[in-house]
Amino acid sequence: MPFAKDIMVNSFDVIHKDASVEEAIEKIAAGKVRHTGHKTISLLVIDDFRKLTGVLTMFDILYHLRPTFLNYGVDGDELGFEWDAYLERFIEDLKAKRVEQIMSENVIGADVDEHLMVILDRMVKNKYRRLPVLDSGRPVGVVYISDIYAYLFSGRK
Repeated sequence: MPFAKDIMVNSFDVIHKDASVEEAIEKIAAGKVRHTGHKTISLLVIDDFRKLTGVLTMFDILYHLRPTFLNYGVDGDELGFEWDAYLERFIEDLKAKRVEQIMSENVIGADVDEHLMVILDRMVKNKYRRLPVLDSGRPVGVVYISDIYAYLFSGRK
């Protein structure tokens, strides 16, 4: 039976929590294409002890690019706002932030010896696209939902 250690990706990108968001943007843009053909669009965020402190995804970056007033029930289309006049400023302000300021925190991980179905259940219930695999709080791999799909439905033995 498959466990996290059997399907996890061992080659994954990390970034320090104190790195600039600009560095994170560059790393995601240069992300690896996995054997399934899917491109990595996230980074595992680590601290000085290489412990996982969060995850930074393309979604997190795009979410924080938006001006904060959009988080209060305002629809950006209704405003008549001159987006083009401010877009470069929004991008520069975002790039100047630290990863820790915009990452997703309280990330749930998996253990290397957890069964694939336990991991799949956790991912489906929480709508996770990826799950870090941890050993003593340090990332050792990542299980992606697309890799689980490929494993289950691509002629496994």
